[in-house]
Amino acid sequence: MNTILLNTLKLESGVALRQVPVAYRTWGSLNSRGDNAIVVCHALTGNTDIDEWWGGLLGPGKALDTDLFYVIAANVLGSPYGSVSPITLNPDSGEPYGASFPEITIRDTVNAHRLLLDHLGVCSVELVVGGSMGGMQVLEWALLGDFVKHIAPIAVGGRHSAWCIAWSEAQRQAIFADPNWKGGHYAEGSEPVAGLSAARMMAMVSYRSMAIYDNRFGRTRQEDDDSLWAVEGYLRYQGQKLVDRFDANCYVKLTRQMDTHDVSRGRGEYREILQGIQQPALVIGIDSDILYPLREQEELAEHLPNSTLRVLVSPQGHDAFLIEIDTLNELIGEWLKEQMASVPISTSPSSFQLRKNGCT
Repeated sequence: MNTILLNTLKLESGVALRQVPVAYRTWGSLNSRGDNAIVVCHALTGNTDIDEWWGGLLGPGKALDTDLFYVIAANVLGSPYGSVSPITLNPDSGEPYGASFPEITIRDTVNAHRLLLDHLGVCSVELVVGGSMGGMQVLEWALLGDFVKHIAPIAVGGRHSAWCIAWSEAQRQAIFADPNWKGGHYAEGSEPVAGLSAARMMAMVSYRSMAIYDNRFGRTRQEDDDSLWAVEGYLRYQGQKLVDRFDANCYVKLTRQMDTHDVSRGRGEYREILQGIQQPALVIGIDSDILYPLREQEELAEHLPNSTLRVLVSPQGHDAFLIEIDTLNELIGEWLKEQMASVPISTSPSSFQLRKNGCT
């Protein structure tokens, strides 16, 4: 993983952060025109390691073809995986931001990532793609204008629904109910792990479908502990897994960041804003998704003027975009080839020196 340090970053709230780290990874090479980049946006508790969670899409001959494209994944603001977040040291105090970390929006994250691309010498982006929270970023990237040529939002809507905000708030309240929460001012070694675990368990219910839970667990008991239903053991395991790798303040800030998602906020009428997104768009929905139901992707496809809707048929629920990798690779790869058939890109190595005075 690589990191750049932005001297300052002004947030939508008006807060200006100093010495802002932005973590990222890249694959492939940037061409001499700086126009063969693909940006991959990760989900809520995801990270920049797309070779691990989307490896079936990444590599020569795949949708994210590293022989053709310079693939970039940047860590969202507020995440504990390298970009500025509650666990980052505040340069003014020398202590972690913790509960004092400011509220972040999806637009703030995209603005920071845009500065990263400037640093990398990227002049335009061939495709921005991502699912769930990543899909929110995709839609904000589209509103940066012709800097982005194609978009592929997956399992997301154009604004966070009351339904999704309710799921987020229920999870936050589980964290707040933990006696170790202390308003977010908890010490290392005394984190609100029970609350964070409970929040993750709630989330896991929303990420899958009733059919998957019934088919996988039914009414069976856990093999090593027959006092638990098998599904109880599974949820507790998932809760503990997140506790081992995540931070509660980060989780709260990230869920609030998702709640800010609304492409029309401060811009105008919702449908008109969507209709103003001119890039060819591959909108992918999941037929069993209860968190961001298919009707939200149908709405996007209806109003985005150059859209193609594809439905990922899967019993897996919302998480199908992280599970049905082969199908997703085919959907994105074929669509992108069709879009680019008449517009070949240069694959010559990057010459940043040619662009040191700006992209042409």
